[in-house]
Amino acid sequence: MANIDRNDVAYDNKKDPVPAPACYTVKEAPLGVARHVRIVGIGAGASGINMVRTLRTQLQDSFELVVYEKNSDVGGTWHENRYPGCRCDIPSHNYQFTWRPKYDWSNFFSPAEEINAYLGQICDEEGMRDGVIKTDHEVLGAHWNEEQGRWLLTVSNLQTGAHFSDSADFLVDASGILNNWKWPDLPGLHDFEGDLVHSARWPEAADFSLKDKAVAVIGNGSSGVQIVPAIYPQVKKLVHVVRTPTWVLPSRTQILATGPAAGMMKTIELDCEDNFVPEQVARFQADPAFYQSFVKTIEAEISTGFNLVLKDSPEQAFATKQLRQYMTMMLNGDERLCKALIPTFELGCRRMTPAPTYLQTLTRSNVRVVAEGIRRVLPRGIELASGELVEVDAIICATGFDVSFRPRFPLVGRDGNLQDLWRDNVPQAYMSCTVPGLPNYFTFLGPNGPIGHGSTFTLTEHIAKYIAGVIRKCQTEDIKAIAPSQAAVDDYSEHIRAFMPRTAWGSSCNSWYKSSSNGHGTVTALHPGSRNHFFHMLETFRGEDYEYVYEADGTCGRPATRRNRFHYLGNGFSTRELKAHGDQPLHAANGASTARAADIDAKHAASSRLRPQL
Repeated sequence: MANIDRNDVAYDNKKDPVPAPACYTVKEAPLGVARHVRIVGIGAGASGINMVRTLRTQLQDSFELVVYEKNSDVGGTWHENRYPGCRCDIPSHNYQFTWRPKYDWSNFFSPAEEINAYLGQICDEEGMRDGVIKTDHEVLGAHWNEEQGRWLLTVSNLQTGAHFSDSADFLVDASGILNNWKWPDLPGLHDFEGDLVHSARWPEAADFSLKDKAVAVIGNGSSGVQIVPAIYPQVKKLVHVVRTPTWVLPSRTQILATGPAAGMMKTIELDCEDNFVPEQVARFQADPAFYQSFVKTIEAEISTGFNLVLKDSPEQAFATKQLRQYMTMMLNGDERLCKALIPTFELGCRRMTPAPTYLQTLTRSNVRVVAEGIRRVLPRGIELASGELVEVDAIICATGFDVSFRPRFPLVGRDGNLQDLWRDNVPQAYMSCTVPGLPNYFTFLGPNGPIGHGSTFTLTEHIAKYIAGVIRKCQTEDIKAIAPSQAAVDDYSEHIRAFMPRTAWGSSCNSWYKSSSNGHGTVTALHPGSRNHFFHMLETFRGEDYEYVYEADGTCGRPATRRNRFHYLGNGFSTRELKAHGDQPLHAANGASTARAADIDAKHAASSRLRPQL
């Protein structure tokens, strides 16, 4: 009985204190009524497209949605990246949505154009472009208004240059981690007089050619190792600048053909370039059971590789030995190339990259691998750390993205601008989806998300389901604002820091997985567990890890800071009962639609009075 305000209770010497009458009014609506909310999404790549579909299925008609996409079309990563050789290194039939299977993928590993077309076709067929996804629109800033319980946004129409305001009850950031490309920090880079290209901003074919040119490719990440063999047949000379060795895998079709999926792989007909032959595509289309068996078999295989990144595991030791032998063989045992390209750090510390023909290309007579640093860029080429000038006609920067997790625009919550907060501090999020101090804000693949854990398509489905569930809870339980507590995020981050030294991810190497480029930073880009571990974690919403602000509950004279968390229980009836008796699905409008809200409340009240037998 501690902490009871004696002014709010009536006392009887023989009874427990009882709340005074007339200080609380019952909500005249059934349990389960969902208030209408406005949701703004940022980004129409795979995550944003899947979010549209998930909200439609999970929230039905109790919301309105707009998605702002800065590019001229949908597709995200697969719209932006169109460099030669660009393709996914996850098997095509597992790099798709479970709710939209595609039977006629052309290749075991889909080229970028085909993935982009797949996403565009979904938007067309699902009616996502009409009034939902607005391309050529960029969010310039978002500020949380505590009193309104809404995000206030500034948006730019990139076609007209006009700026306008918008607002949302919930803000869903699906802009992704690998979208804000950056030039390498090289003195004199923009003094170069030849062609200067970034892999994420490849020029149109009609405006750009590498034929018979001397070309430098800087970087040997996932883009660089695809570009090098793709452009080699066109160029006169190729100079490949490698800062750090990287583990290069054989084609995954080779790996799958020797593992648990070997039996299934024997039934799949591919040509020498891993294209599905027409007969194979026809079988996928005609035999859904076989198709599903194939998809599940490959998914099971690619989802079980977590042991490879556990330090000192037998699987890692075996794979390291095999991979070192493979790379040595592909480099023809060349001592200089092996030293420059085969890592001494643990397998998995940097992203492991399948790259068929990449290593073989580096052994060609007109290809030079440069493992020393670049001092500066000059108008005619690059000056190496040794002082040597390497003259080239074109420089291709396959140097990646800003992976700091800092938003590209001011994102101002209760504690200030997240751009500033994460500039000097390690980015932290709750299960990669929500951030303390940012109420009603959700993000896909935020800090410590499973970005390196297989197909992002399936990941987005699980994340979207989690987000939609939280929004639904807010709609039906009179929650005005929800955010994870700092204490919960601190505990989660403590677990991550304690766990990562078990993995190769936490060992010493330069990697974009980390908060620092010196090889010793905190791992911020990966989930502390396996792919299935992440799925399992998101199955249950841990309400105890969140802080809530409730909607006004009709209380008479009660301070605004005090709300009854059970006000949503309503008038004693359930929407399930009303639906069972033929009523339409119910939702309550927000304050902007008071007339409709009154009509709905009247209907609910009348239904309750007329059917006391329920």
